[in-house]
Amino acid sequence: MQKLKSKANAKANANVKNSAITTNKRLYTERQKSHFLVHSVACLGTEVHLAACPLEFNKGNSSTGACEDGMPAVVSCVAGPLYTHNVALKKKLKVSKNVRLKGGTHTAEGRVEVMRGGKWGTVCDDRWNLQSASVVCRELGFGSAKEALTGARMGQGVGPIHMNEVQCTGQERSIWSCHYKNITEEDCMHTEDASVRCNTPYMGYEKTVRIGGGRSRYEGRVEVLQALPNGTQRWGLLCGDGWSTKEAMVVCRQLGLGYANHGLKETWYWDSSNVTDMVWSGVKCTGSEMSLTQCQRHKVFNCQKAVARFSAGVICSETASDLVLNATLVQQSVYIEDRPLHMLYCAAEEDCLSKTAAQANWPYGHRRLLRFSSQIHNVGRADFRPKLGRHSWVWHACHGHYHSMDIFTHYDILSVNGTKMAEGHKASFCLEDSECQEGISKRYECANFGEQGITVGCWDLYRHDIDCQWIDITDVKPGNYILQVVINPNQEVSEMDYTNNAMKCSCKYDGHRIWVHNCHIGDAFSDEVERKFEKYPGQFNNQIMN
Repeated sequence: MQKLKSKANAKANANVKNSAITTNKRLYTERQKSHFLVHSVACLGTEVHLAACPLEFNKGNSSTGACEDGMPAVVSCVAGPLYTHNVALKKKLKVSKNVRLKGGTHTAEGRVEVMRGGKWGTVCDDRWNLQSASVVCRELGFGSAKEALTGARMGQGVGPIHMNEVQCTGQERSIWSCHYKNITEEDCMHTEDASVRCNTPYMGYEKTVRIGGGRSRYEGRVEVLQALPNGTQRWGLLCGDGWSTKEAMVVCRQLGLGYANHGLKETWYWDSSNVTDMVWSGVKCTGSEMSLTQCQRHKVFNCQKAVARFSAGVICSETASDLVLNATLVQQSVYIEDRPLHMLYCAAEEDCLSKTAAQANWPYGHRRLLRFSSQIHNVGRADFRPKLGRHSWVWHACHGHYHSMDIFTHYDILSVNGTKMAEGHKASFCLEDSECQEGISKRYECANFGEQGITVGCWDLYRHDIDCQWIDITDVKPGNYILQVVINPNQEVSEMDYTNNAMKCSCKYDGHRIWVHNCHIGDAFSDEVERKFEKYPGQFNNQIMN
């Protein structure tokens, strides 16, 4: 066995050596060329691309007088931490924890967010340019900036705006080292959030997956390129079992087709192609992967319905919605109500009470409800629409309304260690535009079986006095808890960013009254501050939130 290992190592070393010799020979040959198109390049190192550097063109066909004693320039590039498989190099190439990109379809694009005092905030787009954007890209381990975007092109942020009129020379290691101004609400709004698209190494991810059979290039059955034992390759379908929006997100990203509108488990209505065999099953992604090959899947193919009509499919879109809950309104509107059982028959039918309500002495007695208002804003770039068309909505006679989604929000009371102590849910019986930003018209209204949705720049308000807008806390004992609200919890509808769908608050309940404070969007703070909040919700330092 030891001899076999030694031979294998020797062979590997020989391959590396031969590869190095071949590379050196090629570079040596290239360096012998005497014809140069460009010479006398004098970059400062802060330019966003080579064409921005001072340089001279060789106008003639001869190299005489141009780089007479010089040789061809050679560069050696190192991929950023997200693109290298070398573990040691990944640890060495650390990226900043004080800057992040949000809302983009790719890992190297998005709304620029920076951290100050443990809080994430956005950057105003006044005087935003490629030079400043390149500092952000390099700080995050990418190349220079391809585009410096303005006008919230990657969706609007939530919370503070930390920087305005950022001016970088290009030499800075961090955007925080650039000159900038602090702002007030009068100076800038989230409709002016700055974004970037960074240059990245070409990885060829799109060569191993494709979609076909749909009405456009944005939809179709998913096909992957599989390597066979005999050294050949073939295209095959994916089993639709367990396929969801998360997996579809990866496919759309991998193909450069934007966001995932739907991840489909059945594709019988699309034209069949020459590919009919399934090759993968059990594909599970987190949604952040750059390629399907980075997701988990069955080692041995196992599919209940291994026929083409039940293969996985996607519908992609260049834009998507982005829902965010108004955390401040939750904190301001929360209260406890002891509601008589005889007023809760409809709510019980809709499963809006805790399980112990079934054993209650109906219609006598009451349930203790934690009530609050929720205002859900669409800050994305596309309207939020229910996954199902209205032909599939379910009529609920008791309340006299249609359900367009099974679950629209989760309402939970969690213990300090994350155990669910009480829960509620809100079926999206009426998704509509309650109010809109100035200059934006309402498009959705539930009356008369109208279309449901939330327009970009508008919000849907569920008042605290509406049925099911509560958590049944009848069985909750006094103590410190976390109130958690999650919008679109099953990710049934496409969004630009799912990390801002959760809201958390500190709760203190003494058996009679409840105090709710420190309400915030789940990704609004640094990991360190968030861990401290979850560990000590009742005693969390309120100064951090201010």
